[in-house]
Amino acid sequence: MFRIRQVAETDLDALWDLICQASAGMTSLQIDKPTLQDRLELSVFAFSRTTEKPEGAPYVFVMEDLSIRKLIGTSCIFSKTGGYQPQYSYRVETEKAISSTLSLEMMVHSLHLVKVHDGPTEIGSLFLQPDYRGKGCGKLLSLCRFLYMANHPKRFASQTIAEMRGYQDTDGHSPFWDAIGAHFFKIDFPSADSLSMVDKTFIEELMPKYPIYLELLPHSALEAIGKVHDQTRPALAMLESQGFQRNNLIDIFDAGPVVACQTKQIRTIADSRVASWTNDPMADRTTSAIVARSKPPFFAIETQIEIQQYDGTEQVILDLAAIDDLQLHAGEPVRFVTLSKPSR
Repeated sequence: MFRIRQVAETDLDALWDLICQASAGMTSLQIDKPTLQDRLELSVFAFSRTTEKPEGAPYVFVMEDLSIRKLIGTSCIFSKTGGYQPQYSYRVETEKAISSTLSLEMMVHSLHLVKVHDGPTEIGSLFLQPDYRGKGCGKLLSLCRFLYMANHPKRFASQTIAEMRGYQDTDGHSPFWDAIGAHFFKIDFPSADSLSMVDKTFIEELMPKYPIYLELLPHSALEAIGKVHDQTRPALAMLESQGFQRNNLIDIFDAGPVVACQTKQIRTIADSRVASWTNDPMADRTTSAIVARSKPPFFAIETQIEIQQYDGTEQVILDLAAIDDLQLHAGEPVRFVTLSKPSR
């Protein structure tokens, strides 16, 4: 059984060992151990807050393999982008150019640097130990965040985004970085990517202030714009199934697409319900669902349930193992969302 829960400060060593396995392209996980400790402390405080408004705090989640009591994955919600560290993106713009002299009409494309201080909620930092991929764990690790957001809607912005990892070739090179970033920062792509998680000052100091015309870029860089890394395709497909759509923003380093959705319209949030629960050994639990505590602390699992009506209200029937894994107490409700089909 796999369980998602909110991170604890005691997870530091295990989580550090886990994220050390993440590749250089996982920007938000390219941090040192003291920075990770700061993130965990901020997250623990965020989960314990009573104030219900977005303040930019990270909400870090971890996935456990309960059979061996081991951390195997992590994901995060950044409640608001911007603040002391603004969010930078390129906005892709298209305009028509017409020459009467040459009897020519053409579309001209350009990149414009965007700096946002009061931005949307962002989901990211999803990493799963390689041995557990392809078993539905990644989907659970991603979707459980939305159940937490549904439990605490006022803590998050009206829009949620995700910056998808951009294309790299088989040698790990980013054609977009080689065409633009490498000329202005004079460091390699992994170094710039990692530094941006600690201090973004260098971006504004060195990044071009004027539009960059795409027609001047090499073909390899043009092809990379809005293209995701091969390992990111499943994550993009999953988010698109949740209602996320591409907008006209891309990452300034690798040109990966930014996808966005109105928070309340995210499928898991919109379709989730709160109900009481019970146990019935004779129940025919055939519906696959993600079930989470609706009150702190946050725990979530994927399990089989039965949904029934009791005294005019909805009730979820859980088995004893699920009740134990969620650490449920009598009388407290659960939040759940049914899945179209079992993910494992």
